Amino acid sequence: MNTALRITVFAAALAATFGTAYGVGGTVGAIDPRPAAGTHSGHAASGPGHAGHTEAAGGGHAEETPGGLEISRDGYTLALGTSRTQAGREAELRFGIVRDATGRKVTAYQREHGKELHLVVASRDLTVYRHLHPTRAADGTWSAPVNLPGAGGYRVFADFRPQGGEPLTLGADLAVSGPYEPAALPGPSAIAEVDGYQVRLDGEPAPGRATELSLTVTRQGRPVRDLQPYLGAYGHLVALRSGDLAYLHVHPTGEPGDGRTEPGPKVSFMATAPSAGAYRLFFDFQHAGKVRTAAFTVHAGGTVAADTDTDTDPAPATAPAPASASGEATHEH
Repeated sequence: MNTALRITVFAAALAATFGTAYGVGGTVGAIDPRPAAGTHSGHAASGPGHAGHTEAAGGGHAEETPGGLEISRDGYTLALGTSRTQAGREAELRFGIVRDATGRKVTAYQREHGKELHLVVASRDLTVYRHLHPTRAADGTWSAPVNLPGAGGYRVFADFRPQGGEPLTLGADLAVSGPYEPAALPGPSAIAEVDGYQVRLDGEPAPGRATELSLTVTRQGRPVRDLQPYLGAYGHLVALRSGDLAYLHVHPTGEPGDGRTEPGPKVSFMATAPSAGAYRLFFDFQHAGKVRTAAFTVHAGGTVAADTDTDTDPAPATAPAPASASGEATHEH
């Protein structure tokens, strides 16, 4: 690695320590400073029980603004105790949710989808994704082990609801040091493969209005009809906007045991994109006792690599090419 790249990576780690956000350029091979703060925060779409959301067609919930752009909102701050790590080495990610009025860490949360808090870590180029389930100490300090494979800028998202409060998604920056190799956003595709499973995406988000996204899971050409409930649903979907990494957390239109939702092969969501542009979708599903994550690149107001066949039992011979294998998307406990 040449001296210029070493200086660039060092600068990214140093700047993140002082709270400056970094965007990873997919083509220029540099980590460029950009503001992390936004004017809004919240869930773009959420499941039952989330207050402050408008009802969307098909039973989903939608909010006008995305979350994760701010480190502080509505009297709460994401205090990230770990501001940098080293690529390829396991580290303990520590943080707390601080109530601004008291300066104390929050210790009382309302459970959402089986957890007090959901933690997502994603690289700025959206090629690395981690969905973590941290543990909370009695003093309100959260911690989770994490191993990030590549150097560069990352964003940490805390998705939670304080007891008696509204749902929030706060975001903070994390710098990972090491040899840096820039990566372009993976190309659009309607098919993703993970651990021998094939997941097909039908539909695409539209700016400013709720649209249906359907994910169909197959294995060895056969539809998977026995998906297992995970966190109270047959699947979870997180969408991140390329560029500022605005966070959209969406949930299925049905749930296990409601008398109408089948355990696969199709899981449907309602989602609203806050703007036109490229998004990376991360779909978590559980089968055979293991949670897997399939990733897609889509363009709101644009096109996805076409798969016009809407049959729920797609034949492998007619399926479009799978998504690129570049990048990592995993679900960790």
